[in-house]
Amino acid sequence: MPTVNDDHPARVGLAAVWESVDMRAAADFWCTLEDRRPGLLPHRDAPLFFTALGRLLVGGDNPANRAALLRVLGHAYRHFDLLPHANTIGDALLATVARHARPLWTPQLTIAAERALYRATHAIRRAAAQAGDGRAWWHVEVIGHDRPSPDIAILTVRQWRRLPFQPGQAIPVCTPRLPGHWRWLSPANAPRADGTVELHVHAVPADTVSHRLVHEVRPGELLWLGPPIETGLSLDPASTNDLLLVAGGTGLAPLRALVEQVAAAPDGLRVTLIVGARTFTDLYDSIALDKLQCAHDWLTIVPALSDDPCAEPAEQGDALTIALGHHRPGQDIYLCGPPAMLADARPRLCALGIPAARIHLAKGLTC
Repeated sequence: MPTVNDDHPARVGLAAVWESVDMRAAADFWCTLEDRRPGLLPHRDAPLFFTALGRLLVGGDNPANRAALLRVLGHAYRHFDLLPHANTIGDALLATVARHARPLWTPQLTIAAERALYRATHAIRRAAAQAGDGRAWWHVEVIGHDRPSPDIAILTVRQWRRLPFQPGQAIPVCTPRLPGHWRWLSPANAPRADGTVELHVHAVPADTVSHRLVHEVRPGELLWLGPPIETGLSLDPASTNDLLLVAGGTGLAPLRALVEQVAAAPDGLRVTLIVGARTFTDLYDSIALDKLQCAHDWLTIVPALSDDPCAEPAEQGDALTIALGHHRPGQDIYLCGPPAMLADARPRLCALGIPAARIHLAKGLTC
């Protein structure tokens, strides 16, 4: 069967139609669905569901953001038992968009939308088959928004229902300022008694979600968080190996969470954390890192400054190069940072004879 992704003009047309539909359509979608199958979807969740499904339908997201959408929708279809009614939901979505997109909606777009819906539904079925039990999303309130640098924000959010995440995992995040668009972020803390979660966001030029989170979102606003996923950075609870953690950019976030996890149950491990940045002023989380360094004698934090002539000689260089100078036999190595850093890491580490089983690289995170 031909797909809308094979027909660029049709995909662009669908995207333009979708952008013309405002949030009033979400209420109409719920009413349409309620008429056809009463009680299928809670009214309060209709806008979040409608925007996510519509965004998946029109496509155009990068693979990581598409994976976030499918993670959310797969859990939603499983949590609300929607799979037996997938065709009803899809028909209600297309009928709603057609009503709200007149006169842009054409017979050609109808065909393109039906093809796109066919593909989207099959992708959701696969995602739902892999999804665990539990909620599809959590509403949280932003209670802190700090800007340690022009392109980075540290957001603190408060949960009403506790999100069951573990250090090193990633979660999909969406702001109502950009409904339907989800981006992976990794909490920078281990679970706290007060339920707050700290998120480090770098405004990536091509990513509209990160731009909104850094430059527009303010305390008091709501965000949506999706189900956590493993990224390859979770600690093995049975391991007694020392740790070498290598961070670049906001890849610091999940690795700082690992440090907090070790601090919560100290068992004699020694941890070395290499924090990469261009210059000293780019070390955006320095206050929190100083507090951790002062509180734990088993922790060593070393900056790696790639473009700072004033740095100490032992701190001049990229994060991976500096980390290799601190590597000791028997350490488990965890790395999170820019794609170029991660692509370079495994061959360099394996060339030094470090066993592949001791190398843990972040998967699915853009830092």
